Amino acid sequence: MNVKLALAVLLLLPLQAAAQGFAGLGTDAEGFTTPDPATVLEFPADHGAHPDYRIEWWYLTANMTGPDGTDYGLQWTLFRSALAPRDGYGWDTPQLWMGHAAITTPDAHFVAERLARGGIGQAGVTATPFAAWIDDWTMQGDDFDTLRLTASGPDFAYDVGLTVAGPLVLHGQNGYSVKSAAGQASHYYSQPSFKLTGTLTLPQGEVVVTGSAWLDREWSSQPLGADQTGWDWFSLSFDSGDKMMGFVLRGAKDYTSATWIGADGRTEALPDGAFTATPLLEHRVAGRTLPVEWRVQLPAKGVDVTVAALNRDAWMATSVPYWEGPVTVSGSHAGRGYLEMTGYDD
Repeated sequence: MNVKLALAVLLLLPLQAAAQGFAGLGTDAEGFTTPDPATVLEFPADHGAHPDYRIEWWYLTANMTGPDGTDYGLQWTLFRSALAPRDGYGWDTPQLWMGHAAITTPDAHFVAERLARGGIGQAGVTATPFAAWIDDWTMQGDDFDTLRLTASGPDFAYDVGLTVAGPLVLHGQNGYSVKSAAGQASHYYSQPSFKLTGTLTLPQGEVVVTGSAWLDREWSSQPLGADQTGWDWFSLSFDSGDKMMGFVLRGAKDYTSATWIGADGRTEALPDGAFTATPLLEHRVAGRTLPVEWRVQLPAKGVDVTVAALNRDAWMATSVPYWEGPVTVSGSHAGRGYLEMTGYDD
């Protein structure tokens, strides 16, 4: 999300430092560049890496359907974190990388993780032509509008093509996304309108899929307040063609934000308090109790929906664990989307 995950900070901070916000994301950013509301995002340059910021990610989720009508979810994420605010070559680089890949079915959830050091070619991102990779996992194309996405794990793989069907979306104030009342922020934009075709490889064989994908791009150096313990993030695509992103950052006082994306491509940023997400049903997974069904409301746009997990056990058993999976949407609007939940303790 979004505030999107920034789990790469695991490579940046010892686990005992994680008390400063979820996964240490509230720790002091001294020496690193911090987001500035006066910054104007520039493309294609900002599709690439920003090594002077501490934390960054390229984060794609997809809702797909197979030939028999079965729904699937897909995740491909590359995280970059920095030990120091500079780039470098070979083993001298302070840049560290982590990748997550997953496929979710109604009955199973497949997960894999990769770790890499920057500066040696094992992982990285280039803006033109666009390429993001870690080992043999790739997201690449001549430009950002037509991409090929690949990843694999011990018991799954996917190879899909992505084609843009709508404009980029800048969240918050022209891409400056505030995350707390104290002013923590990130630079954050999305491409929520990819059309997808390709193949999933599962234990039972190959499945041809079609669907849609949502790519989030975010970078910061201190995106959370020290008291913010985690978040619940929603990306929802409605059958009407409208879309919305909303998140709740949980802390001493919850902080929310949302972006409405009209079917005509026009966007509107909604302030703290305009978006609400209320748990309706909890489920025990990986020793934790998490909400797997929510009432999501955005009254300014007439949204009052129930968001339910396709697979309640979509647990990402990675270095810093979290829940991430596809959801169905019903109520005032129908559709599909993705849900991410972090910071739920044992």
